[in-house]
Amino acid sequence: MNTIDRHYQLIALLGSILAGFFLLSLFIGSNPIPVAQAVLDSMRDDPSVISLILTQVRLPRALIALVAGATLGVCGAAMQGLLRNPLASPGLIGSASGAAMGAVAVLYSGWSAAFWLALPAGGIAGSLLATLFVYLLAGRNGGTTTLILAGVAVNALAMSLISLMVNLAPSPYAVREMVLWMLGSIAHGSMADFWIMLPGTLLGWLMLVGTGRALDALTLGEETAITMGINLSRLRRRLFVATALAVGSAIAVTGAIGFVGLVVPHLLRPLVGHQPGKLLPASALGGAILLLAADIAVRLFPAGTEIKVGVLTSLVGAPFFLYLIVQSRRW
Repeated sequence: MNTIDRHYQLIALLGSILAGFFLLSLFIGSNPIPVAQAVLDSMRDDPSVISLILTQVRLPRALIALVAGATLGVCGAAMQGLLRNPLASPGLIGSASGAAMGAVAVLYSGWSAAFWLALPAGGIAGSLLATLFVYLLAGRNGGTTTLILAGVAVNALAMSLISLMVNLAPSPYAVREMVLWMLGSIAHGSMADFWIMLPGTLLGWLMLVGTGRALDALTLGEETAITMGINLSRLRRRLFVATALAVGSAIAVTGAIGFVGLVVPHLLRPLVGHQPGKLLPASALGGAILLLAADIAVRLFPAGTEIKVGVLTSLVGAPFFLYLIVQSRRW
């Protein structure tokens, strides 16, 4: 069996697993519902309680987890390919921390209560600004090390500003709202939230289409990639904007959800022959599976125990990250 056949088989397998988890997320909750009956009831003029649970709670929650997970997975694979570093993640270039800073600023100012689009708009704007700052700091022709250092600096600045706003919050209720948002959750997502995040994430995905060949060439080294006709400055700019749009749109709705973009590409890389171009679609599917699985898992905790999905992904991802660091020392 050749490599192409194995790749298509992997995509088909991941797609099947994703479909299974998506359907499972419609069934599982604090109170399981008959999904088939709920679908039929939703078509009636007078929808039943179970149909409202399906269409207003379970379905948007599953859709948001699918799109956000796919975004974090594919952007993580893109960043690891661009930086040629398996420890890279979408947040390394400031997209995640910038989105968090923008969203917390909106919560701090009180605009989120006055204007329902303010929170996602703030997250997207913060992501774009932070990513632009990293790009300007690193310089148009800056090397990978300079880019990583710029990302670390901007992330530190964004987190400092978030801490300052939490410290200066006008009331304990504002502090609680900011902190809970930072934990990351899709439990209260609605179809309106899904439609808000969809344009930015889709645009980011479209910008990533066609970058696989350039990322494959980059594995041979920057000089070799340039001789193959790859414009590294244009590629970097394209991936930065795509990641900022997609990750900013997702995190603006879900809150801070970490480690998905790190864990998924690393696990799937050996299965695609360590080829960044093939890793992009596989990581999108894998990220969606992981976030759907995490969201299903938090529903299985006893009633009254609310565990945020961002907390669960961090509990899984942090030890895995430490393992990767130990492994890299052996290399």
